[in-house]
Amino acid sequence: MKSFHNSVCVAALAAAIGLLAGPAHAQSNTAKASDKPDTGEIIVTAQKRAENVQNVPLAVSVLGASQLQAAGVRNFQDLGAVSPSLTIRPAEHPVNANVSLRGVGTFAFGIGVEPSVAVLVDEVPMAFQARAFTDLPDVERIEVLRGPQSTLYGKAASAGLINIITRGPSDTLKVRANATVTTDQEYAVNASVSGPISPTVGYVFSGAYSKWEGNVRNLFNGQKLNGREAGNFRAKLRWEPSSDAKLTLSLNYMNGNTNIGRPIIAQAAGALYRGTAGQTIDQVLPGVVVGPRNQNTSLNYTSRTKYQGGGGNIRGEFALGDHSLVTITSYDKFRLDDYFDSDETSSAAVGFNNIQVGTFKSTLFTQEVRLLSDGSKPFHYTVGAYYANVDFERPFYRGPAFSLANWNATSKSSQIAGFVQADWQFMPKATLTGGGRVQNEKIAYTFNDIQNGNARFNGSAEDTAATYRISARYEFTPRINAFVTYSTGYKGQTYDLTTGFNANRAAAGPIKPETSRDIEFGVRSQLFDRKVTLNVTYFDTSYKNLQAQSIETLADGTTNFRLTNVGKLGTHGFEIDAGYRPSSDFNFNTSLAILDAKYNDYPVAQCYPGQTAAQGCVAGTPSSQNLTGTRAVQAPQFKMSATAEYTPQIRDGLRGLAQVNVQHQSSVYYAARDPQTFQKGYEIVNLSLGIRDENRRWEVAAFVNNLFDQQYYPSLINSNASWGNAMTTQAVLPRDFRRYGGLRASLNF
Repeated sequence: MKSFHNSVCVAALAAAIGLLAGPAHAQSNTAKASDKPDTGEIIVTAQKRAENVQNVPLAVSVLGASQLQAAGVRNFQDLGAVSPSLTIRPAEHPVNANVSLRGVGTFAFGIGVEPSVAVLVDEVPMAFQARAFTDLPDVERIEVLRGPQSTLYGKAASAGLINIITRGPSDTLKVRANATVTTDQEYAVNASVSGPISPTVGYVFSGAYSKWEGNVRNLFNGQKLNGREAGNFRAKLRWEPSSDAKLTLSLNYMNGNTNIGRPIIAQAAGALYRGTAGQTIDQVLPGVVVGPRNQNTSLNYTSRTKYQGGGGNIRGEFALGDHSLVTITSYDKFRLDDYFDSDETSSAAVGFNNIQVGTFKSTLFTQEVRLLSDGSKPFHYTVGAYYANVDFERPFYRGPAFSLANWNATSKSSQIAGFVQADWQFMPKATLTGGGRVQNEKIAYTFNDIQNGNARFNGSAEDTAATYRISARYEFTPRINAFVTYSTGYKGQTYDLTTGFNANRAAAGPIKPETSRDIEFGVRSQLFDRKVTLNVTYFDTSYKNLQAQSIETLADGTTNFRLTNVGKLGTHGFEIDAGYRPSSDFNFNTSLAILDAKYNDYPVAQCYPGQTAAQGCVAGTPSSQNLTGTRAVQAPQFKMSATAEYTPQIRDGLRGLAQVNVQHQSSVYYAARDPQTFQKGYEIVNLSLGIRDENRRWEVAAFVNNLFDQQYYPSLINSNASWGNAMTTQAVLPRDFRRYGGLRASLNF
């Protein structure tokens, strides 16, 4: 607690210095949904209606294209660099990656398990978070809503949500193009064209392609690993037959692949692979030199994924007197094939060569209808209904040497919900907001364990739940207001359809729903003719029946993962967004999060591999540790991102460009208390220098990311069990593990 209080003091001091020296947050350069002149306002749809972000009684971060560019964010998993409350931990493939907000996320590998953080594109939910783990083409803005959002957005947003808003059709012909090339062989291009077909029909077509070889070398065949290749296409057609009606058809398609190598960065001397005599690292990983900067591995089977998906939605907006009706119908289909060298060596010895192969398939259909009253009246409301149906399928094989598995599972879910939210300005400067949601969900599964005699299991369950939100907001001046919000969150019940599912798990029924309650106090302010923005939020959230992945150690020494309700978690802290924009040629914004997230009730948790009795592992069947009072995994106590942009005029029509982005994160555990998965605090600095047209019709800039070549790991893995219980730590390396430079260019006319 002392360190938490110290962090609060540090943050307060940083904010004070920032306001005196020039930092703060205005984000006036964030792209808008239209071509209207910049008024200094940022319009968001966090409450399912267009509003000035400063008037929303929620903790919302808005990330614009310029801010993403300065921080080197080109891929979804890089978003944690610019949204301090957001942490994204990569894994061997995108489905196993984890997204958490304020220290809360679902660490689950099974199909049908809802995330704690929902991901939407243009207000349309994704069945798999993995669907988002690609480039971010033609993005207008990204809204990060922190804390439970279940009242308006449903059961997959118990910790928050990320809403990616893409550009819409423009009233005049517009062409945008961007290209990036780096010193470590990354190539990326994206382009879009938008405009009118007729006075009532508009369009936007966009496409993107990127390729990066990776930063890990496979010494077995010389191949680069940890890379990615992706292509995607998006189209929107908007028809406005009258001033009272608008229909927008959106279509999208994506295709890509990734590969992975997880270097060993630390290992005890004399470690033997699978505890077998003579199987030293020199034998099974020839040429690999273990160390914190190791970027080599040796695999005789390429660990990789390939994926493709597509879908679309039709959005209708209709004026009905002083009301408006919005309907959104969506369909999405996605497939990811994963291949993994599960022995992670190039050994040809009998009994050591092991692979795993699987597929994730999802099909999602949603329908939402909502009625909005006139938002300019003292009393206004939103009432709606939502339906979703999602099907998952997962065939999986692992073998032939050890930890054998061969099964096929399906999961189905259908939900129907009704929601309402109303705002009542009962005094000239005071507004009350209240909302609620009732939803019914039916889930069903099948599991065919081919490995164990074609054992077949199936089951179903149904649940009805309610969530709500209450908020009060007071406007001291037109530019300063404060709010208090109380909300509840809910994440539905599910089945753990992973290796090891058996009659006992089937008989136990579904894993219980996860619930949360959250209270927030916030101040929103814009001062000095909107040149200074300072937003502060205090939050306190608690979770019951937290759904989390636990580790089982199997009889052969390998590990398996299963989902369960692990107990209670509490998280509280401060979030500060500040900015300063004194003129059109200087802009500074900073965001920071101070977080105290810990397990409030977790008496029986899996011991980490190698944990001793002195370290808290209690002998038993299985052995366990008490994590009550322990800091939550993937929850840094302090995280900050700051970006400064200076664009001085060089001559008529030409401006210079200088951007600096600084990111700081305090220490974090990727597995509770496990010293092998401890990442110490670090800072990353990115720098860009270039020139641009006065009207931003073109821009060219050179950049250096990770300017001071600081090494850090976004994911660490305890692999002791694979090495005869000798200490062995593997890492997933970040994109900027080593300093790299590049050149980017853009056209906008």
